[in-house]
Amino acid sequence: MGEELKLLGMWGSLYSRRVEMALKIKRVKYEYLEQEIFHNKSALLLKYNPVHKKVPVLVHNGKPIAESQMILEYIDETWKDNPILPQDPYERAMARFWAKFVDEKCVPALWKSCMSVGPEREKAQEEACELLSTLEGELKGKKFFGGENIGFVDIVGDVLAYWVGVLQEAVGVDVLTEDKFPVLCRWAEDFRNCPVVKENLPPRDKLLAFFKTQSEMLNSLQKK
Repeated sequence: MGEELKLLGMWGSLYSRRVEMALKIKRVKYEYLEQEIFHNKSALLLKYNPVHKKVPVLVHNGKPIAESQMILEYIDETWKDNPILPQDPYERAMARFWAKFVDEKCVPALWKSCMSVGPEREKAQEEACELLSTLEGELKGKKFFGGENIGFVDIVGDVLAYWVGVLQEAVGVDVLTEDKFPVLCRWAEDFRNCPVVKENLPPRDKLLAFFKTQSEMLNSLQKK
């Protein structure tokens, strides 16, 4: 097939990286286009994602798809080899449920637990720990959320396996740790060590510097 596939992304975006992981699992060739997402957004990004103006955007034969989870589902439905979503309808629905739980519950709580201050941080950390305990309960007895192989929820969970650890180091916070969540941390290590994941993670030093800068900017704003 004479297909044209482009991915508009940003080097440190966990949402962009999860799309790259899925494409690599599927062994689908694509062109990657790095985007500036904070200041001078490209005409291409504004053209293909005029609503949210964010990455990632997958452009398949000129047709754009935005929002990382929707892109993952599109990839899975378009390229059938190496499926990332279960074939069983119930298991498929449950994978969507837990992926949504990660993005809509865990990610905001963990970000707040790292970036807020004082009593607000303590409350956010308690909430984050409660959510992580729930997620860990879903993982017990399995190597990956997808079973023996990486699946939809694992890819969406890239944030927990890599980004959260770097963010915690940047701000000096310990929420997701091995002593509190041994099952999640074991999963995270196994996930990071998968070749298709390892080759698609951003450089740790660069990401750490980025998070430190973001933290300093927020702290400066909070003091004003």
